[in-house]
This record gives sequence, C-alpha cells and structure tokens, in this order.
Amino acid sequence: MSDDTRAFPAQQQEPPGWTGQMTPRPDHGEESYRGSGRMVGLRALVTGGDSGIGRATAIAFAREGADVAIGYLPEEQQDAEETARWVREAGRQAELLPGDLTDEAAARALPGDAAKALGGLDVLVNNAGFQMARRESIEDVTTEEFDRVLKTNLYALLWVTQAALEHLSDGSSIINNSSIQAFQPSTSLLDYASTKAAINNLTVNLAAELGPRGIRVNAVAPGPIWTPLQPATQPEEKLASFGQDTPLGRAGQPAEVAPAFVFLASPADASYVSGTVLGVTGGKPVF
Repeated sequence: MSDDTRAFPAQQQEPPGWTGQMTPRPDHGEESYRGSGRMVGLRALVTGGDSGIGRATAIAFAREGADVAIGYLPEEQQDAEETARWVREAGRQAELLPGDLTDEAAARALPGDAAKALGGLDVLVNNAGFQMARRESIEDVTTEEFDRVLKTNLYALLWVTQAALEHLSDGSSIINNSSIQAFQPSTSLLDYASTKAAINNLTVNLAAELGPRGIRVNAVAPGPIWTPLQPATQPEEKLASFGQDTPLGRAGQPAEVAPAFVFLASPADASYVSGTVLGVTGGKPVF
C-alpha cells in the first residue's frame, strides 16, 4: 500500500456520522467475507450495528449462518437499512431496532425486543460507542460530552447486558467492543479511553460471574479503524495521518475486525475462551 493510499482526504461530519458521506467508503466485507457455517442457527444482537465495525460484524455473522438484530440510533436509519439488506442477501433474518441507548428504558428493552423478533438470543455484541476528540485538554471536556460518552459506552453496556441475561443461557456469549485506547490512551480521548479500560475490567469480571452459567464473555480491542465515528469526531487535519502510527503503518477497515467477533461468537472455535481481550490493532500491543 503506497503512502498516498494510506492518507484519508480532509472531511468532516457531525456525530454520529454516516457511511455514505465518507471518502473513501469503508470496507465492511461486503464483497470479500466468506462464511463457513460457524454460527448456523444462532441469533445475535449487535448494538451500533448500522455502520462501521457493527455493520461488518452483522454481515459476517449472517454469512456464518446467524440471524441478526441491529440496534442503532433513529437518525442512522439509512445506514441500518443498508446493513439489513446485506444480512438478508446472505439468506438470514435481519431485524431493525432503533433507539437511543443512553436512555435506560430503551437500552433495557432492546434485548427483549431482539429475542422476540428472532425467537431467542444466543449472542450479544455490545458495540455501540461514542467519542469526541475535537479538543486539546481536560479543560475542554464538558459535562454534557462526558455524560454522553459514559452513558453510551458504559451505562448502556450494563443496562443491555443485564436485560440480555434473561434470554442468554448455557452456550451463549457476550462480546464487548473495547479499544487500543484502553492500553495506549490519547490525551484527547480521556473520557473515551477511560470507558474502554473499564470495559476490559467489566469483561473479565463478567466472565468470572457468568462462567458457571455457561455464558462466555470476551472483548475485542480494535486499533484505529476507518468508521463514520472518525470524520464525525476527529479534527479534520488529523485524518490525513489516521492510523499511520501503527506498526503496519495504516488504519484498519471494519472488515478486518469482524472475524475476531466471529471467532469469539463461534461455539466450536471459542468454546474454551472467556475473559479475553482480543486485539486487532495493526500491531499496537494489547497488554
């Protein structure tokens, strides 16, 4: 890959960001992911499943044989419908479940709605997340922004997981979306990085608690991945070098993260894997 293709053109969006406005468009595995039957008959809920890592995971799950419920913000309807189209083209059921997970009632209702629509629930992917990197120091962090990050990344994860446990059973799995920021925090992402470190801790604790019930709990820690969150929350001038500080010298694509979620969700491949944080970071260390 040449230096020219590693750089992203200057662009800016308002949160939460939309796939169709991105240049270049992210690769979610639409044309490349090939399933091998590792999730046949499973029913999965993916929060933040409209775009980015969530969309790539939904597509991969469907091509592995799973039906997928997609949680997303109402304003992301167009992206969510595109994800559902790919799931259905794989011959699987797709259910669209809009709602703002920073609202406790909406978050707690989501797993039940997913289980009702799919006829049950086997896999929960807590992928929904928010960051805001357009600031220089801790003095620029507003209470409103801090509250939004914590409610999206932590509160919602707790609420959704608590409600999902009513539907999960022996053999089920929970996969949380962590980040390289939990291990190598950026000063501009103080609140976001803090929530990701907390997610790692929560993952290990949940794995210990739910193991006796046969429920596996793991996390994936992506590095810099080209998703709508980047042009929607990063300073425009930082995108040109986004991801170039990794040992592989580039940002990753959502399609490169999805296989990690498939591995952890697969009852055969990851039957003895729980309490693990799996890094997909372009070479940045996860420890």
